[in-house]
Amino acid sequence: MTEEQAEDFVALALAGIDREYPNKPGAVLTGAGELKTPRQMHPVFFGHFDWHSSVHGHWMLVRLVRLFPEAGFSDRVREMLDSRLSAGGLRAEADYFLEPENRSFERMYGWAWALRLALELANWNDVQAQDWSQRFKPLEETLVRLATDYLPKMDWPVRCGFHPESAFPLAQMLDYARGVGDRELDELLIERSLRFYGEDRNYPTRYEPSGNDFFSPGLNEADLMRRVLDRDRFERWLEGFLPRLGEEEAGNLLNPVKISDPSDGHLIHLAGLNLSRSWAMKGIASALSCDDPRVSVLERSAAAHEAAGLAFVRTGHYEGEHWLASFAVYLLGKSGR
Repeated sequence: MTEEQAEDFVALALAGIDREYPNKPGAVLTGAGELKTPRQMHPVFFGHFDWHSSVHGHWMLVRLVRLFPEAGFSDRVREMLDSRLSAGGLRAEADYFLEPENRSFERMYGWAWALRLALELANWNDVQAQDWSQRFKPLEETLVRLATDYLPKMDWPVRCGFHPESAFPLAQMLDYARGVGDRELDELLIERSLRFYGEDRNYPTRYEPSGNDFFSPGLNEADLMRRVLDRDRFERWLEGFLPRLGEEEAGNLLNPVKISDPSDGHLIHLAGLNLSRSWAMKGIASALSCDDPRVSVLERSAAAHEAAGLAFVRTGHYEGEHWLASFAVYLLGKSGR
């Protein structure tokens, strides 16, 4: 990622950070008295159309300042983050989840991005970032408690290409648990991952993608399992899961998808699919032996997907511009690897 690209991504993030409308709140209302504006419900994460997009928009800004500390945008972004990541606001965000009807709010996609943000702050050797990390603790600890309560009850994985999908959040939470040294959460996530996916074989690649996917459930699964298994076990697991990958036979998974209308909020998901496929393939390749023939297959396809996805990060349409830059930064900034 170049500093010029980073500046463009920062501009997209700042354009949506305080944009309260249009907004998709996703709240469960128990009565007329529960009607509130997005800012009243979420004093920190009210912009970017929805809560999870606001969360990963904040994560993106943290990540970019961490990667480019001397960039021209750094001081301006730091000032904005210091104001937005307030102790009171983050306490209110945590308290929102304590209401019974809100315990499943943003489960688990939004939780995963919030814990990715918590990890980014915790691992940044920067005085100001450590202050933000401490302010973030109430929300971080609340989401960890919700996850550790929910995961043992989750009997089946969710295999789709958008928010409810379970392999992506499991992978993000695993990165978080290892990054902060939470062994209990780490062990729970490994147990769930092995139970859900450990015996999967002959993944039906011809069934992907669906029409509004921004994830490949198959590639997300493999990107999770390379975190769970050691190299030898993962290479054997992948051989059973995608048995002809080394021969460049993986259904539609290796071919970037086209976006017919970037102004359509669902169709633009496919631009995110190109980006997330790319980072998943790069992650999978990184876990294989250097001489494994699947590495070159994955790297060529990842490069094609990356180019196709980056072409639609900035289109002039808020439907994609409120979130796609975060996916681009996750990919180009090598997050998760």
